[in-house]
This record gives sequence, structure tokens and C-alpha cells, in this order.
Amino acid sequence: MHPPVHPSSLVRRAGTWLAGAALALTLAGCSSSGRKPEPMPLEPVAALVPARQVWTQALGPVDALMVPAVHGASVALVNAAGTVTVLDGESGRVRWRAESGAPMAAGVGFDGRRAAVVTRDNDLVVLTEGGERWRQRLPARTFTPPFVAGERVFVLGGDRSVVAFDAATGARLWSQTSRGTEPLVLRQAGVLGAVGNTLVVGIGGRLVGLDPDTGRIQWDATIGRSRGANEIERLVDLVGRVGRDRDVLCARAFQSAIGCVDAQRGRVLWTQPADGTTGVQADAERVYGVESNGRVIALRREDGVRAWANERLLYRGLSAPLAVGRSLAVGDAQGHVHLLSRADGSFLNRLPTDGSPIVDGPLLVGNTLLAVTRNGGVFAWRPE
Repeated sequence: MHPPVHPSSLVRRAGTWLAGAALALTLAGCSSSGRKPEPMPLEPVAALVPARQVWTQALGPVDALMVPAVHGASVALVNAAGTVTVLDGESGRVRWRAESGAPMAAGVGFDGRRAAVVTRDNDLVVLTEGGERWRQRLPARTFTPPFVAGERVFVLGGDRSVVAFDAATGARLWSQTSRGTEPLVLRQAGVLGAVGNTLVVGIGGRLVGLDPDTGRIQWDATIGRSRGANEIERLVDLVGRVGRDRDVLCARAFQSAIGCVDAQRGRVLWTQPADGTTGVQADAERVYGVESNGRVIALRREDGVRAWANERLLYRGLSAPLAVGRSLAVGDAQGHVHLLSRADGSFLNRLPTDGSPIVDGPLLVGNTLLAVTRNGGVFAWRPE
């Protein structure tokens, strides 16, 4: 149970409203005594899956919301000051770099040519190798990276609105306003992406399919339902990352559930109670996630029944997981990337960085495993 929080202190104005959402993240990791448990000590790990560090880069300090974006052989990254850097995933070479001119509010969207970011001043800025192309003021704060695809830029607002812009000109194409009445939202990246020609968005605890040309709702699937005693406990917003296996999408509703949806029909396949705050990964057999206490779990993809759990990384501030090869990669707040077996959760390797927390989670660019740290280090490994 979370400590009681008076609702009026959370919803009086926008600044307090957002602070309350950030408080929810803090409370999720606290013990009942109010003291944060000590991270579980790390055990020695044999390198059963050898990996060689192949390059590093330095970005400058990165906030927790600065989620990177992978497209083909490139990765786009943004630091807290607003510098966008596009790197070659194989070599670490800088393909191009551009300045947004302001501190960042969220991560970066990238389609291989254009990068889209949102500043703390609420400006959506689109940049290319030649610099800034356009900017537009947004109607609401946002914490989710923009999604750039099909010559459009899509933005999910903190008020659960969705807005589409022409990627070339910045012209506003359409907007979709949430019908939800939840008083709080998370100061955390949500769900915004695509399956085929359907724009997929997390709106509250629902995974919603939209027509990318018009914003019309095509389907609406509920993964998390509000059931708590106060506003914080009733937060069930879907959080990135989303696991995908062909047309099946699996997502986490904050602090409440993990579920999978048939994205062709918009049909919920199953949901299971799950207390976590980070996104999930999926393959044909399992869905992988991290619970609030650091327990790493795998659920059967067909029905959500638990397949295995690893409890040897408790209270280490784990990131969202990444399925890569036969491994599951997960970062921690001490700067390690742990490789676990997808089959049973046993340890396969541990990779060091600079000792600062891993941002969002490990990434895969081609055959290169990447991790970005809060200190702004980018570390790359390749299997041997």
C-alpha cells in the first residue's frame, strides 16, 4: 500500500499535478516503513555469453525521460540541454548533430532522416542534418518521445491528447482529445508507435488504435483499470516500452497489470496483475518485465501464466528489459547491464558502464547492444 496523499495537493494546478505524478514513481519503490530498501548485493557472474565493448561516446548529462530512438543502423539520442546526436550503431561515428536551443522534456523520435523532440517550453522541434526545420507550440506538456513515420510527426500529450503534424512543413493535421477523466498522469514516457497502418497509443490504461490519416479510433483495448483508494493508486497509464510479436502487442499498465492485445482486431488476449513501472518485451513464447521491487519475470505469451522469476536483482532500480538473442538485457541504477537467460532467468553476463543509472533500458542497433547512462555515456558491445 502507498502512504495516503491528499488529492488537493496533487491537482490544484499543472505544476503540482505533475509533481504528484513524479511522487507516484517514488512511492512505488518505497517499503512500508518509508525507507528505500538497500540494493541486493551482486553475485559473481560467469560470462556464459561473452560480449566485447566496441565503442563509447559522450553526450553530456541525460535525464531519465531522454529515451533514444533506433532506426535501421542509426540511433538518435538527445541530452538534457537539447543537443540531438545521431550515431552509427556499428562504429559509434557521429552521423550528424543539431541543437534544439532549449532543455528537453522528453526523448527523441527518429525516422532515419528527421529527429523530433519536445522542449520544456512545450515546443515540438523537428531537426535534420542541416539543423532545425520547424517548430510548433504544443497545447499540453509531453513526456513521451514524438513518433516520426509516414511523413508525419505524432505527439502524445501529458493530458492524453494525440496531435499529428506534417513532417515536412509542421502543419497541424488532426488532434484527438482523450475522453478519460483521470486527474493525474505520469511524468514518464508512455506508448506511441505503429503496427502496420495503425497508430497505437496508450491513453490511460487503454491501448488505442487510431487511423494515422484522420485520428479516428479504430479499436480500444483496456489493459489496466483504476481501482485504488486515491489518485496515485488509481494511476494505470500504459508505460513504454511495448513488447511486440508479429501483430500481438504486450504492454504494462503502471502499478497494475501486464496484458497482450491482438493489434489487428483490437482484442485483449489476456491481462495479469503486475506491480511494475517500466515497459515490457515479448517474443513468441514469453513476455518479460521488471516488477517495482526489481524482480525480473517472464510470463507465458499465450496466457500470461508466470514462466520464471529472478529475485537476485531486488531494489537495484532496474530498467525496462530488452530481448536480444538468447538473452534478456536489463540495466540498473548502478550502471550495470545484466544479461539473463530468456529460458529460465539465470545470469549469463554482466557489463559495466560508468556507474550512473541506465536510461530507459538497453537498445539493439543491428548486432550492437547499446546502453545510455544518466551521465551521458553511450556504451556499445558486440557478442564474441
